[in-house]
Formats: sequence, structure tokens, C-alpha cells
Amino acid sequence: MNAPAPRASIAALPESLFAVPGMRCAGCISKIENGLALVPGIAAARVNFTAKRVAISHLPETTIPEIQRAIAALGFESQPLGDELAGFTDESSRELLKAMAVAGFAMMNIMLLSVSVWSGASGGTKDLFHWLSALIALPTVAYSGRPFFRSAWNAVSNRRTNMDVPISIGVILTTALSLFETFVGGAHAYFDGAVMLLFFLLTGRWLDSVMRDRARDGVSALLKHKAAGALVLAEDGTSAWVNADALKPGMVMLVAAGERLAADGVVTKGNSQFDLSLLTGESLPVAVADGDLVHAGTLNVDAPVEVRITAAGAATALADIARLMEDAGQSKSRYVRIADRAARYYAPAVHTLALLSFAGWMLAGAGWHQSLLIAVAVLIITCPCALGLAVPAAQIVSAGALMKKGILVKDGSALERLAEVDRALLDKTGTLTLGRPEPTNIDSLDAEVAPVALALARSSRHPLSQAVRRALEAKAVAAADITDVREIAGKGVEAIWQGKLARLVRPEKALFGGDVGASLAVALQLGDAPATLLTFEDSLRPEAAATLRELKALGIESSIASGDRAEAVQPVARILGLTAQTGMHPQDKLDTISRLAAAGHKVLMIGDGLNDGPALAAGHASLAPASASDAGQNAADAVFMGDSLAPVAIAIRASRATQRIVRQNFALAIGYNVIAVPMAIMGMVTPLIAALAMSGSSVIVVANALRLKGAAK
Repeated sequence: MNAPAPRASIAALPESLFAVPGMRCAGCISKIENGLALVPGIAAARVNFTAKRVAISHLPETTIPEIQRAIAALGFESQPLGDELAGFTDESSRELLKAMAVAGFAMMNIMLLSVSVWSGASGGTKDLFHWLSALIALPTVAYSGRPFFRSAWNAVSNRRTNMDVPISIGVILTTALSLFETFVGGAHAYFDGAVMLLFFLLTGRWLDSVMRDRARDGVSALLKHKAAGALVLAEDGTSAWVNADALKPGMVMLVAAGERLAADGVVTKGNSQFDLSLLTGESLPVAVADGDLVHAGTLNVDAPVEVRITAAGAATALADIARLMEDAGQSKSRYVRIADRAARYYAPAVHTLALLSFAGWMLAGAGWHQSLLIAVAVLIITCPCALGLAVPAAQIVSAGALMKKGILVKDGSALERLAEVDRALLDKTGTLTLGRPEPTNIDSLDAEVAPVALALARSSRHPLSQAVRRALEAKAVAAADITDVREIAGKGVEAIWQGKLARLVRPEKALFGGDVGASLAVALQLGDAPATLLTFEDSLRPEAAATLRELKALGIESSIASGDRAEAVQPVARILGLTAQTGMHPQDKLDTISRLAAAGHKVLMIGDGLNDGPALAAGHASLAPASASDAGQNAADAVFMGDSLAPVAIAIRASRATQRIVRQNFALAIGYNVIAVPMAIMGMVTPLIAALAMSGSSVIVVANALRLKGAAK
């Protein structure tokens, strides 16, 4: 390998991605990033803990196998990822769930047998129950302990340690001592303690794994909006289907109405309307013509066009948004909570305490058996289960209470961050408003005109046409017979009715009134008769104004950050008394969040569109309505159901209550260790009592968390 590259040239170096499924805690992040930075030929390493992968900048001469060996030397298995947007499918959640279920079932059965021994069973009966416990515990420990044993072995075989090493030692020693006691007919066996310990540890690890899996879904949902390929026009005039990964700049795509684009490009032939909500957030399609730039993932609404590709694959705007979302999510995915930082020091501290306890009692004259029992008790009783449950127990109860109020919390740590927010940015269309334009003067159509309007509206998929259709069908209007239906890209739809030209089109002159959404309108014209103007309103969400007042009372200042035009946002801002930024692209929203964060603010982002995905991921916390796009829902920390905006304030109040309980749980967990650890060192605790004490501290923490059942009021 070669000497490390100068830092100034890191940006110009090639970057390779590796999946590292064995990362478990903050100590793993530090170990990988700092350890790889010292390897010759590697300039820098950056861990994405949510995706369980590492991005490594290295010299061109440094090969993939060399990097894999360097990662292995740190105690981790890795797998190279070829594509820049490649994901990593982590099966650990399913494996952990199965291991946890086996441990839970075995724990209940062994505890039933142990009750008989505690009740005074002796002689052959006691020995029989010990053997039955062993028959259940040994395969359970071997199967359910695999996640810890594998991790510990990888660390030890590379002359390193992690928090799974003392856990594995404690479980193995407890099981071995219990088996020895069973062979010699001893008074005590501690199979119940070993299996109970595994069950509680696996429960916490499974919950953590599930939350990480959900955090990775946002980018996957976003990338689904890119088409699988395109019909490409050849120089000889023929066409052929080309997969998305084979598209190249310069190719010409034939994009039919109703198709999504597989690459970025410029329209070279045709006029149409495109749904550009991916970039602008506006619900209305935008007219495009020759020379206009269109992007991968956007939808061609009206007419076929030809598009010359300017960017494909990882170079498209869609890929850029996916990277923005992933990179922004990484800023909050690092373990920075107290329990995770403590994990760095847990393993060496526990090893030292257990070793000193063993040595001290040996020097004091106790035999190896007694000294080893005390050392095992120290290993078990210092297990940070209560400390580890302090946060997730409170979060789970609070999330359950919020779910009953129609607020679905996807990321447990979101409750921590929601409690800290002091600034809110809200999108307009679909967030402050319902995102469902409804006609305001549909009753002005007389009985002869309404059927024609319905027939025209049914012939178009434009959102305003669909709103007219729904309104007239609700009034039981029967559609008129029309012929020669033709949709004009960017203008509207027209047909022949009773020999006259009937048109449902965009008004020639936009009308902007003082009401919300008054700029939305279509003109209905029959023959030479004067046109009838149908206006639409995108109503505010119920309780929007009251919710914003409550946020202000909670110390949270709010403003609008929208991709809509200024004239569309201004009425909403005026009604709600908010300042607004308009015409924003995804990067603009990210820049705004970064600027506020640099000023010391904790930003809550509330949005619904594809264009809000990166901002939802970048915010200190984020919420999305149930009507949001798949990518928006997956990028958000929580999703609220229904039309009302009131759940936003409810979620913040509940999150602040959750944080109070979390602080109390930390105090209880730390207090437990302050009392229990000295007792174990002094030989006053057996491995069974240690497991019970550890479990008891966890039960107390969980019971305190149950007080949050009424938090979402």
C-alpha cells in the first residue's frame, strides 16, 4: 500500500462503499472511522450507521480486497457495494426476532422449573429440575446467543474488544458453572439467569434494529419514482427499449403520456404538461415545450414528447435528492445519546471490575468456585439493560399513545428531537392546505351546461378537471354525449357537443383574489357563448391557525418554506400571519435548515411532497401528513393521520413529557448500578440474584415509562 493521501486532495480521490452489518454502537463508528484513517492508502472513512455502510476515500492503487482486509483487521466483516446508490438489505431484524422469541419461550419454561427449586424441592427432584433446565437452556444459549458470540469472536480474534465480549463471557461462564453444578448435584444452577439475560438483551437489540431498518426506507421509496427504462429513438428512425442503467447522455427518449422519465433531459420535440412535484412541490402540472429541462422521476401528464438525455443513473436530479436525503439523515443517525456514549467504556470497565473481583476474592482465601461466581455476578449485574431501556421503553409507550391519536412515530429517537425543536418550517400545498382543490362556484352551472362540463372533465386527468368531475358526480349529474375529444397540452380539453365547440381550458388571464387558492381557475365555454369561470380553493387544514398559536406558546416560531409560486403562497401566509419563502427547490430548503441550525436553532420540518424528502431528513425532527408521498412519509420521523394540523402540537407536547420520563429512567438506572455493583463485588449477590436484580431494574424503568400512556392529550 501507499502513503496516506494529503487531506487537501481527498475530494479528488476515488470513493468505495462497503456494507458493514456488524456495526452495533457508537464505539463501532469511532473504531472504523479512526482505525481506517490510519491505514496507508486510505485517506478518510465515513460511517453511515443508518445504512450500515462505510464510504472510504482511498488512493487509486488501493484495491478493494486490501480495504476489506483493513476492515476485517478492525473486527468487522464487509461487502463492497458497486453502485453509488446501492442499498444493503439487512436481515438482522428477522434473525434477532427469532432469537428473542426462542429465548423468551425458554426463559418462561426454565423459570417455572426454578420456582419449584426455590420452593424447597430437594434431592432427586431438584436434580431432575436442574437437568430439565439444562436441556432447555443449552440449545437456547447456543441459538439465541449467536448475535453476541459472533460479534465477540470477531473482536477477540482481531485482538480487540466490544460490549458483546463481557456479555458473552458472562453468559458462557454462567451456563458452564450451572452445568457443573448440575453434574455434581450442587445446590444452585443459574440457567434461568443466563437465558433471562439473553432475552432482555435481544429485546433491546431487536427494537434498535427495527428502527434502523425503517430509517433506510426513505431513499428506497424515492428511487421507485424512476422508470425502469425508456424507449430510445435510434438514428435510423427505429426505436428500442433500453434499461435505465444502460441509458447514456445524448440518447433520445420517446416519452408517452402517463410515463415517468428514466433520466434527465431536454425536450426536443412536442408540448406537454409534466408533474414536477418532485422538484417544486406544486400539485398542478407544468407546461413544457422544446428546450425545457425535465427530470428523472417526473410524470408526463398530457402528450408524447421526445427528450434528449443530459444525465442518467447516479447523475440525475432524482439520484441527487436521494443522496441529499441519505446524507442529511446521517447527521441524526449517529448515536450521541448518553447510553450509547457509555457503551465505549462499558466493556473495559466491566472486564476490569470482574477481574479485580476474582483476584481480590482469591487473595482473600475464597476458592476458585466462589471467586468465579462473584466475578460472573459482577459481569451480569453490570449489564446496562436498565440504562439501555431508559430511552426505548419511554419512547415505545409514548409512541403507542400517539398512535391512538393518529400519529405514527417511525423513529424512536424522533421523540427526543421533537422535544428540542424551537423553530418550525412548513410546506404549503398539502401541509398547511389539504392539497385537494375543490370548486367554489360549481352551483353556478345551469342544468344544460353541467352535463357538458362533466363529460369534458372526465376526459382529462388534470387535478382541476378531476375536482370538477367529483363535484358534479356528487350532484348526480349525467354526462353529456361529446365527440372528437382532444386534450391540448398546457391548455385544457375540448370536444364537439351538439355541433358546437365545448372547451374546458385554462383562463387566458390568471385571476388572483384575496381568498386562499383563488388563483386556481378553469374556463368553461360552449360555442360563442360567454365563458363561465370556475374557481377552486385549496382549503387550509382544520385547526391550522390554532395549532400555530399553540406552537408559539410552546416557544416554537413558525414560517412557510414552499416550492409554490409567491402568488399562491401569499394568501395562506397572510391568513396565518406567517413569513414565507417561495419558489424553493430541495437544496434551497436544505440550505435554509442548515442556516437556522448554524444559528443554534433546532428545526422541525413539516412537509408532504417528494421535494420535501431531503428537508424532512435534514431537519432536527420532521413530520408528514398521511396524504404525503411515499418518499415524504418514509423520510419523516412521524406521520399524522386525518386532515387536522392539531397532531403537530400534540406530538411535541408528548415528546417533551417523554423526555422528562427518560431523565427519570436514567436516574433510576444509574442509581441501580451505584447500589448493585458494590454488592456484587462484596460477594453478596449470586448470578441468579444478579440476573433478577438486572431484570428488576429493567421492570422499574418500564413501569415508570408506562406513565406516558396518557401523554398524547
